[in-house]
Amino acid sequence: MALDPQAKALLDMVYRVGAPRFHEQDVHQARHSFEKLQFALRPEAPAVASVTDVPIPRAHVRDGVIMARLYRPLVAKPDAVLPLVFYFHGGGWCVGNIPSYDVLCRELANHSGCAVLSVDYCLAPEHPFPGAVDDALQAVTWSLANAVLLGIDAARFAFAGDSAGGTLSTVTALQLRNSGGPQAALQMLIYPCTDILSQRPSRRTYANGYFLDTESLAWFFEKYLPDTADWTDWRASPILAKRFDGLPPATFIIAGCDPLSDDCRAYAEVLREAGVAVTVHEFEGMVHGFFTLGKFFRQAAEAVELTGKALGTALAP
Repeated sequence: MALDPQAKALLDMVYRVGAPRFHEQDVHQARHSFEKLQFALRPEAPAVASVTDVPIPRAHVRDGVIMARLYRPLVAKPDAVLPLVFYFHGGGWCVGNIPSYDVLCRELANHSGCAVLSVDYCLAPEHPFPGAVDDALQAVTWSLANAVLLGIDAARFAFAGDSAGGTLSTVTALQLRNSGGPQAALQMLIYPCTDILSQRPSRRTYANGYFLDTESLAWFFEKYLPDTADWTDWRASPILAKRFDGLPPATFIIAGCDPLSDDCRAYAEVLREAGVAVTVHEFEGMVHGFFTLGKFFRQAAEAVELTGKALGTALAP
């Protein structure tokens, strides 16, 4: 698939100036570089009704709290009880944070008419697998149990996330299904990583020069999963789960020129085969990461609006 001209322009700029890639930096440099990119190329922040920081206690008090940020859409009345979207940010389980995703979560709240909870799960290598998985599930469990405090309807919730955050969305849905817990109305999966050890063609076709290089993928995987035995754990590679029936409907956003694109399609297919309702939207010529870069890509604005409306429809009364 040919690159979109705007995607090519971005890649030409990145590679021309010799910007260091993730695997060429230490983790602190990589986090700073990721944040700079998000701040430089994200749209202007839209107004919302309110923004509230929410400390969520971890399972053990000694482990402190998971910080989250709750956004209520501009149209929401102060006393309205809203459906909730849990948003898990991308960044290979190693980079990314609430400030980097502030604009996106504001947009999703306004487009969907729902509250959005952005979850600042713990990052590797300081907190390797399954730290992020545990935080994601704890954030969901606690929030639903404290729905009155948050002003949300515990019976109406959805998961959304990009890249590593999309993976956390799939895994959390699987965990809730396995435990007989409450079911989300939708899994909104933006180019998730579904198979760490994948050898599908897109991994080779887009291995180098398409933003998410093979070396950078390996850098993320090695930091998140220092024990290689965990690479085949379904909580890291959800396509390896034993069964996929009984899961919430799933909507995928796929970037056409993404090394993970075939893995996304493969996961969509196993869900379909298990009887799960699946919708796939592919943005031709886009690269991994485009979703949050709305100042640079018009397709990002289209994808964000599509995402917000899909969430709003799924969570309508």
